[in-house]
Amino acid sequence: MARRWFANLAVVMLLASCQSLSTGDLLFHVVAKGNAITDVTPGMIDHVAIVICKDSVIEAVGRGVKTTPLDSLRRQEGYYIIGRVRRADPTRSIANARQYLGRPYDRLYLPDNDAIYCSELVQFAMVDRDGNRLFAPIAMSFHDASGRITPYWQQFYKEQGMEVPEGWPGSNPGELSQRSEVHIKGRLR
Repeated sequence: MARRWFANLAVVMLLASCQSLSTGDLLFHVVAKGNAITDVTPGMIDHVAIVICKDSVIEAVGRGVKTTPLDSLRRQEGYYIIGRVRRADPTRSIANARQYLGRPYDRLYLPDNDAIYCSELVQFAMVDRDGNRLFAPIAMSFHDASGRITPYWQQFYKEQGMEVPEGWPGSNPGELSQRSEVHIKGRLR
């Protein structure tokens, strides 16, 4: 009887720990239906935010880099999964992220400009105790599984008067969620 009670307690504690948030955790938004981002990146993840404290995050969204109440994320369609970044210094990482508050959102997903997109904020903010960045850039991908740049991104960049920045350095939330530095803790409730 005591063994069964202990086993049940262990399961309850594991489930509770999977849902607990810590400063510096990443919240990855999982969508039910695909979109232009999920069509060209791993998984069904189209956004990432950084937990500041138990009730707010910092994120780069359409209105720029800002803090957002956690409750407003919970009301969005889809759900969020929690990622804990191994070797991260949460205090330094949050301080880094705060330096970007007020910057405009980078809807073109370009490197080396004043604007910031969600996974770029994570890439720039997350550091270890020595101040070293934990996430190196990857080659940006705007192509589908067949290797073709999708019509959406062809048209989008054509309207901007530029070529698709295929292969340029950057990041995306789906790929970040799969990095070895990120331990997925569970689903945000």
